Amino acid sequence: MPTPAELAAQHTDLRPDELEHLQRLLGSWSVLADLSFSDLLLVVPVSVTDPDQDQGDPELVVLGQIRPSNRPTLVEQDLVGQTVRESAWSLSATALHEGRVARGAVHHPIIGESVPVENIPVRYAGSVIAVLLRVTLAPLRGPTSLYEKTYLEVFDRLAEMVSDSAFPFPQEDVGTEEAPRVGDGFVVVDAEGRVEFASPNAMNAFHRMGVYSPPEGSRFTELGVEESAVEWALATGRPVVEEVERRPDVIVLVHCIPLLFRGSVTGAMILLRDVTDVRRLDRLLLSKDAAIREVHHRVKNNLQTISSLLSLQARRVPVGGGREALREAERRVRSIALVHEILSRDPGEQVPFDDIVASLVQMAQDSVVSPRPVEITVIGDLGQVAADVATPLAVILAEVLQNAVEHAFGSAQSPADVAASMLDDSPVPPGHVWVSLEDRDTELSLSVRDDGCGLPASFDVEETHSLGLSIVRDLVMTQLGGTISFEAMRKSEGGGTLVTIFVPAAAR
Repeated sequence: MPTPAELAAQHTDLRPDELEHLQRLLGSWSVLADLSFSDLLLVVPVSVTDPDQDQGDPELVVLGQIRPSNRPTLVEQDLVGQTVRESAWSLSATALHEGRVARGAVHHPIIGESVPVENIPVRYAGSVIAVLLRVTLAPLRGPTSLYEKTYLEVFDRLAEMVSDSAFPFPQEDVGTEEAPRVGDGFVVVDAEGRVEFASPNAMNAFHRMGVYSPPEGSRFTELGVEESAVEWALATGRPVVEEVERRPDVIVLVHCIPLLFRGSVTGAMILLRDVTDVRRLDRLLLSKDAAIREVHHRVKNNLQTISSLLSLQARRVPVGGGREALREAERRVRSIALVHEILSRDPGEQVPFDDIVASLVQMAQDSVVSPRPVEITVIGDLGQVAADVATPLAVILAEVLQNAVEHAFGSAQSPADVAASMLDDSPVPPGHVWVSLEDRDTELSLSVRDDGCGLPASFDVEETHSLGLSIVRDLVMTQLGGTISFEAMRKSEGGGTLVTIFVPAAAR
């Protein structure tokens, strides 16, 4: 279904400021539908784009439609986007061209009798730009109870404001699902802030706040309720939304809408909604969110502690295979800790893998001890990756990068050899490693290529005795259900090694 903005662009000549005014009306007119017990349509004149079109009977387009929440609807079909001739909706045309409220009746095809309609001109900047069409089953006048009488009187006051371009308010935000409606609790106050009427649901809200005396004739402060929202709305003529916390366990959302007549504030309509349960759930979610963050933070700290212990132990082991094994274990633990560090900041089910890649690249570059510098370039990204996939993927990328910087450009040297090589003034060309990442919707693609010495002729990943490559192979094939391949690049292609990993979308 097209949006009001799309319909306006397609059918009308509305200026951007006029369309913005109508969109604010569409965002707040649920109050009008409930107060009038009526279906409402927003009708706008269609622009004449075809010079051969009959100018004697222009068209109207329905830009919006809303049904009341307290009465059955009379307009069951969806009319948004439909165009009609002005001759067919003559009352709407009268309100549009003469700028006055046009009342009458139309035949309803379903109930088989005439129903009253009311067409209210919608003004903006002195011009009528639309018509608010009201369709109701009840008579337009003569309500049967004080409840209906008050609702319809307030609707008439708001309809007058619509006709004077005073409603909707220019600074008012579009209502949200949490915003109170008329059925949640309805209060009317005069220009001094004294209560003239309170609906039964509003009385329930007052009772929740500990107010049991009749509110009629009293100000909110006299009832023991915070009235800053009412005072501000009456003083400025602008709507105010505020949460009133009467007791620590009761929170009521107050939406105060001033009622104006020719620019002067004559009272206000107040909508009350008890949001205690909603706020309690919000606080529970915040507490749960904080608890999950704390868990990831503690896991990260524990992993960093293990990493530090492994590093300390490696320093005490003589130079050789034992020390290198401890350092490799320490690096693997650090790569897992990176994932939990990111989850401690945003404990969602998805992890921004780019943040992990940047840290893994820095870790690999810091581990280079060869006199030949190594440049690592990252191309593309994987976007958001599931947390249970990010952890093994981080370990995999760390291992492959470490293999590239350690073995592609010569064996690691001792500190003495490194110091000696630094005394040599001859320039050493850098080695290059390219990390390519791509989210293909159906699978994640990760490749690491270097321009180093390449693979031995007898290399077979299935028969490798390297612990690091065994870990990578098992994580890719067993835990992630993916594939991994190693390819020796030809010298014409720059030489080196290409490692390609695919992870299916099902693993995400």
